Order: sequence, then C-alpha cells, then structure tokens
Amino acid sequence: MKYLLISIMLLGSLCLGMSSCDKGEETVVVVDSENGNTGNPIGSKMKITVGTTVFTATLNNNASATALKAMLPLSIKMEDLNSNEKFFPFPRTLPTSASAVGNIQVGDLMLYGNNCLVLFYKGFNTSYSYTRLGKIDNVTGLIAELGSGDVNVKFELQ
Repeated sequence: MKYLLISIMLLGSLCLGMSSCDKGEETVVVVDSENGNTGNPIGSKMKITVGTTVFTATLNNNASATALKAMLPLSIKMEDLNSNEKFFPFPRTLPTSASAVGNIQVGDLMLYGNNCLVLFYKGFNTSYSYTRLGKIDNVTGLIAELGSGDVNVKFELQ
C-alpha cells in the first residue's frame, strides 16, 4: 500500500512537471546533418545564436550532451516559461541523468524530463530535477536577447 501511494504521487508529479513542455502545438525542428557532427570531443564548445548575437557555451561530459551534439546544428523556436527560461520539447527522448540541482544560474542549459531542452536566462532556487547539458560561458546580454517572448535559437558546434 505504501509503495502504491508513493508511485501514484511520483506519477502525478511527473505529469504536472511535464505539462510545462507540452502546449499542444506542432514544432518544427531544422537539422543540418551536413555540418560537422564528428570529430568534436565531449566537453567541447557550442555556439548559441539568438538574433544576431552569438553566445559560446561549454557542454558537459555526459550522455545527454553527447545526444544533443548528435542533433546539431539545430534551429528551433523556444517558448518562454515563467519569465526565467526558454524551453523546447524535442520530438524524441534523450538519455538522462537527472538530479536536484537546487540553484539555477543564468546561462544554464539543461534537459527537463527526457526531451525538454531548457535555457535559463534568470537564476533562482528550485526543487526540480534536471540533467545538466552545459552552460553559457559569458552571459552578458543574454537576458536582453532572450526577452520576454518566444525566440528563434540556433545551436551549433564550434
């Protein structure tokens, strides 16, 4: 009985948490497989372009970041959530290694659940669990570029 109650609570939390990544709209993913998906070591640099501004990020050394790299270059429309993050639900799942991160920092690039890419542009404390993918190296101008609405973002390896 105890395990059933815990299982129901976990399932309910998961359903509620994943609702932020599904607005029921169809999303288009543009992937250019002709450009260098090979030869880049784990922990390598990634370019994140928002408008005309280019940010550099360092990817973590984990299976989730490796799976993300295999999808690059990638141009996506990221939606705003809670005026502190942009998110994009991938149509497929990625490997995860989620943990309670506690403190989100500006420029954190994470995976929520197993398919929701999240780029944080404001810092805060959280009880949610994420898989760390990487971090923007210099966040100067990030808040201004991401703004308050949805944005088109291009991710590519350097």
